[in-house]
Parts: sequence; C-alpha cells; structure tokens
Amino acid sequence: MNTADLGLPKEEGREALPRKGGGGRQEEGREALPRKGGGGRRVGVPSTALFTDHYELTMLQAALSGGTADRRSVFEVFTRRLPDGRRYGVVAGTGRVLDAVENFRFEEPVLDFLREKNVVDERTLDWLADYRFSGDVWGYPEGEVYFPGSPIMRVEGGFAECVLLETVILSILNHDSAIAAAASRMASAAGDRPLIEMGARRTHELAAVAASRAAYVGGFTSTSDLAAGFRYDIPTVGTSAHAFTLVHDSERDAFRAQVDSLGAGTTLLVDTYDVAEAVRTAVEIAGPQLGSVRIDSGDLLLVAHRVRQQLDELGATDTKITVTSDLDEYAIASLAAAPVDAYGVGTQLVTGSGHPTASMVYKLVARAESADPKAPLVPVAKKSSGGKTSVGGRKWAARRLDEDGVAEAEVVGTGQVPDALADRQLLVELIKGGEVTATAREPLDVLRERHRAARAGLPLSATQLSRGEPVIPTEYTHGGSGS
Repeated sequence: MNTADLGLPKEEGREALPRKGGGGRQEEGREALPRKGGGGRRVGVPSTALFTDHYELTMLQAALSGGTADRRSVFEVFTRRLPDGRRYGVVAGTGRVLDAVENFRFEEPVLDFLREKNVVDERTLDWLADYRFSGDVWGYPEGEVYFPGSPIMRVEGGFAECVLLETVILSILNHDSAIAAAASRMASAAGDRPLIEMGARRTHELAAVAASRAAYVGGFTSTSDLAAGFRYDIPTVGTSAHAFTLVHDSERDAFRAQVDSLGAGTTLLVDTYDVAEAVRTAVEIAGPQLGSVRIDSGDLLLVAHRVRQQLDELGATDTKITVTSDLDEYAIASLAAAPVDAYGVGTQLVTGSGHPTASMVYKLVARAESADPKAPLVPVAKKSSGGKTSVGGRKWAARRLDEDGVAEAEVVGTGQVPDALADRQLLVELIKGGEVTATAREPLDVLRERHRAARAGLPLSATQLSRGEPVIPTEYTHGGSGS
C-alpha cells in the first residue's frame, strides 16, 4: 500500500520492493502533487483510475467504437431522497474529489492489469494511456446543505471522459456527506460543547481519515486519528485507555505515571474500577489543576452529575468532564442538562449514525444533439417505475429566502435563472478545462464555518432530532435552452 493512502510521508531513499505471493502489484513511484488551500498536506497521491467499476470501461470501449465517446455530455450528482427521517444533507468530500480527478491516470501497471484481464481492447487501452480529464466541474461548495434533487455536482465534457469518473466521485461524496450529516446533527445536539472524533478503530483505516475530515466539516473540533491530523491539519487529542490503568499495579500508580509524564492538565480515565475512588485519587495526585476526567461507561447522566459534585467538593471546580461510550446524536441530546464539557464519538459517527451512505447517484442529464462540439444540448432522463426517475437538463440551483432571510425553498431549474434568484445561486466552478480553479480548494475551517452558516440559515426545525421531512421543499422550474 502506498503510504500516501494513509496521509503518511514516503520514506526517502528507498526503492519500491517487489511483492511475492501477496496478490499485490508493484506500483511505480509518483512525484507528490501540490495542493493549495485544501486543508491538506503536500503528499504523494497514487492513481485513482481503478476506483472504477468494470462497466465504465466497457461503456468507453463501445462508445469509442460507436462514435459517441466525444459527444458533449452533462452528468449530475444528486439524491432522490434524504435518509429516512433526515431534514437536510451536508455536502462533504468535494476537496477529495478534486484530488481524485487530478490523479485519475492510467499508468503502465494499471494498463497491464487491464490488458491481462482482457477488460478492454487495445484501442481503448491506447485511449486510456493518454487520459486526462479536460472538462468542467461545477458543484455546491463544500459544507453547504442540500436537499432531494439538488444538483450537488455537475460534470461536463466528452461522454467518455465524464463517464469514467462516476464511481470515484460517488464513493467519495456518498461516504463523506453521510459522515458530515451525522456530525452536523451531533454538533447541533452538543451546542457549544466540543466534539472529538474517535472512530478510527471502527472503520476501514483509509475511511477513518476521510471520516475525520468530514466530521470536522460537520462541526467536530478534533480527532484521535493521527493520519487525519497529518494530512488535513485537524487538531488531534488523546491521553490513555483502560489498558494503561490495567498494566499498572494500582490505579494510583497509573494516574501518577500519566500526570508525571503529561502534566496536571491531562485527562484521566476514571471508570476502570470504582468511579468515586478514581476521582478522589485523581485529584489527590494532580491537584485541583487536573484538566479533565473521562467517563466511558455506565449511566452517563447520573455518573456525570455525581462526578461533577465530587470534583467541586474536592476543590477541582475547573476540571472538565468528557464522556464517551458509543454516543450518537440522541445520547448527546439526552445529556444536554448534564455537567458534561465534551463528547467523544466513534462508531455511530463513522457509520453515519445509521445511514452510512447519502444514496447519491451520477446521471447523464443532457447531451449534444450531434458530434458537433457546438451542437446544442438536449435533455435526457431515465423514465421507469420504482422511484428511479430523474429530471433531464443541465441545471442551476438557488435557495429562495423568506422576508426574514430564512431559507424557504431549494429552487432547481434549467435555462435562464430568474433575476430574483440570480444572487442566490449555489453552484460554483471547481474545474475549468481540466484544471482545478484557484478558488476551489479552501481551508477546512472555511468549510466548517460555511456549514455552520448554512445550517443557521434553515428553519429552526432543521435541527430537531425527531423524524421529519426535508425542512424546505425542492421546486423545479424549466425554461430557456439549457445549452
């Protein structure tokens, strides 16, 4: 595995070693590609070309043979519905999509694999060898909210170059948007109390890094995952687990070792044995300057109140209380009246709190009338039963506000944008002529703030945790040529 996958630096001065019998293919080294302003560190990034479904390449071969490969096409990413009971979605992963498109390259080992497996013919392999996306991408800015039918991302170019990107774009946006939506709900429930992402051990090691990033966009303040900290400059935190207490002869010895090493401002885990005794011991050792205690089991509401009272009686009035233990947005909301200062969330966050995908799709919505690059676009759409229909045409989107400046509708249309909505358009240019635009990559703190503002601009019922319909409706309007 390329260490760049984990956000880790390559080891200098070492050649790639051949692998024997491990079912793995040796990859040639690649130079690190620069990133600017994307909340990411400059690291080597391997090709993303095989994050692709087999049928995308067979479609390419047939399109090359049939003469439609270069036909101007428009694909859009959208979701037909929000996860059951959710009131809004959160766009996340856009910055990672830009990296994936830049690094979508069919290098020699990849081409050799396709040739060995007879996936496509030699003509198609020759075409893939020179593949560079040369089209345009527009999308909702990362951190923005979305609703059913919102054209979250629009990919324009030749049919062949666009169709190849379907799987990698969807895999990123579906995962990251699901995590960000769960994070947003948890952040709403937590109010001003900080949230720590700590789910790396509950998901795939690479998904953990992406989940940390998406959680930060959605409102979390830090992560336990060092790879995410390295790659995206997200603040990292962590002190000790139950194993550290258990390896010592006594809890007192464990607390003494931790305080001696990390200082009185550390966080001591107090529920390995008896909570009350542990709190008493913690304050005896660290003094009233003890930074925090962590509670990881039991009736968190009851235990938090007892621990707060005990800390205050011992003079540790400034010592904070952090709670963990398989929290979700509902558990966090139930602790709103408890003397809790921070929450650590793992499993429920990295699995989308019951909805691990945003169910986005990538559909062709318009194509040129002919192979002529200047030919006008015509809308196309799938029409079938089973709730999988789509709306054709190259779309714009805008959010209409009421007289108080609160969102009242997501307006999606084709053709001319009404004057009243001209300054409320949501899509921004991300890639032009195959090049990422100067403003497309933004620091993660900008994305966090955008999401906070977008959520604040929705009706108050958006943050209710009870099941409900999307907080604003999606309205469709059609007019103009759409070309």
